[in-house]
Amino acid sequence: MWRALVTAFSVVVGMPAAGQSPFPVDIGGPYELLDQFGEVRTEADPDGKYQLVFFGYANCLNICSAAMPLMAQVVDDLGQDGIAVTPVMITVAPDQDRVETMGAPLGEIHPDFIGLTGDADALQAAYDAFKVEVEPLFEDPEYGWIYSHGSFVHLLNADGALLTLLPPVLDVGQVTKIAKTYISPQD
Repeated sequence: MWRALVTAFSVVVGMPAAGQSPFPVDIGGPYELLDQFGEVRTEADPDGKYQLVFFGYANCLNICSAAMPLMAQVVDDLGQDGIAVTPVMITVAPDQDRVETMGAPLGEIHPDFIGLTGDADALQAAYDAFKVEVEPLFEDPEYGWIYSHGSFVHLLNADGALLTLLPPVLDVGQVTKIAKTYISPQD
């Protein structure tokens, strides 16, 4: 998987037109999951907003604790420029992130954060669509299962199409700047 992503990055020459993805690999696709309010959501944003989508879990102490606050700050920075973006986390730990348990921890990160979960088949469809591999590593006695999972933040348009991948090791300013290159000014 990583080799395909590195290749995808290396073949891009220049920046794509706003709203266009530079990736020659097929990442993204349909899914149908439940949010923290028990409502069905798909890859398309019901309010017509761009989306920052991350595969993780609410009580993750590793990459999630960096990626999700980064997403929240980018959402706020873009919002100051009149660009509406929804932060979304698709769980890799459905035993821990359930409809009734995701809302509070995600709300602490950002009030607009949407958490998505579902049954094994529905989640696997999302993982497969976005080429995310999930592997349980060990069970922590305090926090539950610890998982290895994808770490990219996915910038999607309102229809759920991938625009670009954002590594969470970049700072807020860099991620915001990159995101703006993919967002059409008239949107």
